[in-house]
Amino acid sequence: MTMREDLFKDLLPVHGEAIDPVEIARRDLKKALPKRFYTQAHFDLREGTHVLLLDGRPARTPGRKPIALPTEACAQLVADEWQAQVDIIDPATMPVTRIVNSALDGVSQEMDGVRTEITRYAGSDLVCYRSSEPESLTQAQALHWDPVLAFARDQLGAHLVLADGITFAQQPDEALAAVRRAVDAIEGALPLACVHVMTTLSGSALIALALVQNHFDLQTAWAAAHVDEDYQMRIWGADTEALARRDKRWTEMKAAHDLYLSAKS
Repeated sequence: MTMREDLFKDLLPVHGEAIDPVEIARRDLKKALPKRFYTQAHFDLREGTHVLLLDGRPARTPGRKPIALPTEACAQLVADEWQAQVDIIDPATMPVTRIVNSALDGVSQEMDGVRTEITRYAGSDLVCYRSSEPESLTQAQALHWDPVLAFARDQLGAHLVLADGITFAQQPDEALAAVRRAVDAIEGALPLACVHVMTTLSGSALIALALVQNHFDLQTAWAAAHVDEDYQMRIWGADTEALARRDKRWTEMKAAHDLYLSAKS
């Protein structure tokens, strides 16, 4: 193996290995992150794709695929992350690269399954579950979530029903079919991976779709995803650990959004 092509091998379970999260966490604590072994991260247009190069040699995903991007803007985002590494290569500081790896190694092989999973979120979408009290919370939910439902109705043709509290509401098949058509219209593994990340982070397929269809900007979408959390913080005060986790999720959300836009440019 050359140029440390198997860069993340020690950070991932090997093929066929039973995945024990506790054991993996303990194992990873014992392992040093790989040292930066290259001087320059850049990209080159090869056979119609923009390939990430480390000192002129193609970099690869954990699944051994070349890191090849559809647009120059995508490639620049990835190259910037690699160039920003200092003494070590820390995947935790490389959210764009992680999404790209997921798209190339995973999503590209399971496009239909990923589309199904995104659509499944709409079946119990965050914005459909409303509180009946207190009034300040119901008003906040309506302010942020009613425009999402209006987008789904007017732009997607999806008429979803509301639920009171946590009581499950079965969404009409026609509404879910309309959401699925919007998800099916997302072309390419990389954009689909980005939408999947935005869906899971927001808890809402509808928020993610409204964002990528330019109905919302990123800040508005993020606020809509955190109405309940923001209300609780106003009542009980901010929790430092919760805010730290939220900051990390924001970094992932912004990376997914930036990568989606760059893939479409």
